[in-house]
Amino acid sequence: MSRRSLSLRFPLLLLLLLLPPTPSVLLADPGVPSPVNPCCYYPCQNQGVCVRFGLDHYQCDCTRTGYSGPNCTIPETWTWIRNSLRPSPSFTHFLLTHGYWLWEFVNATFIREILMRLVLTVRSNLIPSPPTYNSAHDYISWESFSNVSYYTRILPSVPKDCPTPMGTKGKKQLPDVQLLTQRLLLRREFIPAPQGTNILFAFFAQHFTHQFFKTSGKMGPGFTKALGHGVDLGHIYGDNLERQYHLRLFKDGKLKYQMAVGQEVFGLLPGLMLFSTIWLREHNRVCDLLKEEHPTWDDEQLFQTTRLILIGETIKIVIEEYVQHLSGYFLQLKFDPELLFRVQFQYRNRISMEFNHLYHWHPLMPNSFQVGSQEYSYEQFLFNTSMLVDYGVEALVDAFSRQRAGRIGGGRNFDYHVLHVAVDVIKESREMRLQPFNEYRKRFGLKPYTSFQELTGEKEMAAELEELYGDIDALEFYPGLLLEKCQPNSIFGESMIEMGAPFSLKGLLGNPICSPEYWKPSTFGGDMGFNLVNTASLKKLVCLNTKTCPYVSFRVPDYPGDDGSVLVRRSTEL
Repeated sequence: MSRRSLSLRFPLLLLLLLLPPTPSVLLADPGVPSPVNPCCYYPCQNQGVCVRFGLDHYQCDCTRTGYSGPNCTIPETWTWIRNSLRPSPSFTHFLLTHGYWLWEFVNATFIREILMRLVLTVRSNLIPSPPTYNSAHDYISWESFSNVSYYTRILPSVPKDCPTPMGTKGKKQLPDVQLLTQRLLLRREFIPAPQGTNILFAFFAQHFTHQFFKTSGKMGPGFTKALGHGVDLGHIYGDNLERQYHLRLFKDGKLKYQMAVGQEVFGLLPGLMLFSTIWLREHNRVCDLLKEEHPTWDDEQLFQTTRLILIGETIKIVIEEYVQHLSGYFLQLKFDPELLFRVQFQYRNRISMEFNHLYHWHPLMPNSFQVGSQEYSYEQFLFNTSMLVDYGVEALVDAFSRQRAGRIGGGRNFDYHVLHVAVDVIKESREMRLQPFNEYRKRFGLKPYTSFQELTGEKEMAAELEELYGDIDALEFYPGLLLEKCQPNSIFGESMIEMGAPFSLKGLLGNPICSPEYWKPSTFGGDMGFNLVNTASLKKLVCLNTKTCPYVSFRVPDYPGDDGSVLVRRSTEL
């Protein structure tokens, strides 16, 4: 071969060596295993997005995360400063739940509004808006944004081609769900809620959340029938116009007086029918007040304006009493949409699948139900709507306000009658391939747990989890939330608070009535209607719609504080 021909062939040989192998070469040997999808390792940290290239390469998109580097782990200067100054969630919780007299001073000054604005913005910014993923699309897509039939997703699903069900960690098969729930979630003995939470709170929670947690049985677990995706009171007025028309009286804006409810499952429990009755009465009461103020208004305007007022009343009660109770904070939470008018905020909400799963708080349910001197088993209580007629609203409110609810977190507190709910949630999460619990910890700015014992705070359940899952990084989302050790004097653990609060506050303050365009007296029919929203309370809701005023609270009466004293509670003047 001549030197000239060799010199001509050498660049061609070099080029062939540098070219990537063709698919036929890659598939030639069936004995060679396919490379693992690199995104199965969850390599991108701090909300970086993993994008797969080829078969075994990936790239982390760190845009606007405050981090850089191959895996989004190198903090920018301001990110490093913020992280250095930011207190841990446990330290923040300690500050907010201790020093009562200091917080009494704070609540009486402008500092309260500064802190409340900080709470709202920091929490809400953790929820992506517009939404990012859904059960069909693990990447940004127009469908994820526009199709409100889907629940949205905070994290994409576990890739289908991963070595294990949770990515690369843990066993090849997840533990049997019946075995898991029987050993770690089933109640041995009733564990009361440490905060004195009562079952009136439990029924309020169920009634309130059923307006936006309505998984579609026809479409599947990734879909919702509640297209409003927030506080729209569809559980009172129906989730579509046809149902709404069946419920309306079409006179003076009112609803029909007979028992007709907007949510088809509320006949399940007397506590749900109780709140349906109270809100029905409140709607008709407000209609009378509006008609007196506006005698020229027709039925439609009275109805629509009353609905807006009740939405406002609901949000006020949920933030200032319901969330306040859950938090255990001495900082007095405040419903004031104007706190967000000068910051960037999107007035639209989408309900995520993770929020739906997180909110299954059935350990609140007791072993039986006490009304007066009568004790009711589950068999006697379920579908017993006649109790509302037999006892009346006042007696049931009083009874439910005095009976302790169960602790949610810490494990082993599901009554066996409701254990099937946990089974269904876990099965659904597997079908939807939710990422591991620790990945959600990281997504919400929490440190991942390094062991099961660190998660549970004890050895027995930790050893059982080790046996079932094999690796803390393979623990599933819902079991992690329910088995995490509780915060001191709290109803559940750190993760439930740090993940649940952003969903709740974004959903509440993202409501259209909280926007600058809506939040003004004219939206609610004038000063009278606006005042109804701004002064709403649980006690008013009940006592303005009953002949006598029972004991009504989310906490059992005279619940002692940590120091043995009775917690100071202001009564709401009617």
